[in-house]
Amino acid sequence: MQMDRTIAIVQARMGSTRLPGKVLMDLGGDTVLSRVVRRLARAQLVEKIVVATTETLRDELIVVECKRLGVSCFRGSEDDVLDRYYRAAEESGAAVIVRITSDCPVIDPERVDETIRVFQSERADYASNAHPRTFPRGLDTEVFSMAALGRAWREAHAPHQREHVTPYIYEHPELFYIASDRGHCDYSAYRWTLDTPEDLRLLREIYRRFGNRDTFSWREVIALMQVEPELAEVNASVIQKSIYG
Repeated sequence: MQMDRTIAIVQARMGSTRLPGKVLMDLGGDTVLSRVVRRLARAQLVEKIVVATTETLRDELIVVECKRLGVSCFRGSEDDVLDRYYRAAEESGAAVIVRITSDCPVIDPERVDETIRVFQSERADYASNAHPRTFPRGLDTEVFSMAALGRAWREAHAPHQREHVTPYIYEHPELFYIASDRGHCDYSAYRWTLDTPEDLRLLREIYRRFGNRDTFSWREVIALMQVEPELAEVNASVIQKSIYG
């Protein structure tokens, strides 16, 4: 098995607390998960995509969707997502992991590639475009080495560190070299992720503006939001859940 690959692992499950089944909901004629996978597949520096779901019965639907999309699927722990990621990465022969969540159907291949380039150029253990955040929520890309993931898998014990995969890494800058992909402008107030009905309404409006194609860029969405600022009000009242409970 080739051991120097950059693998994108997309975590997906049906059991969302705020919007159950969201990853298979319709978004302009296709599923949310399909939108994420197809957009991510255009990232030039990603060699393979793996969807990491759970072993629960309800997530059989995600396995079926992965077969439809022709993308690899790994099944692991529902609650210990760090373990799920580690085992998916290990099985895939990954040297570098790109972490994407399935609730980001505006994920941008350009931004994914740029975060990978920052990781590579700085020879980092971990790179992200969300720490600190300058890009809209929903473009979140984390890139880390298999070595860093393995250390987190062995040493992380706090519940939020197991559930959210990477906190052990960025909470310990004394142990890992951490790099940041920052934009020239601060667009962090925009919210393009899917966690509530309001989020879904906004994302459907965005897709509708682009003819329900998923080839638009994040810059085009910024331009749209600037021309139609009322769109940002659709989900402006949504409070982002904290990973710390």
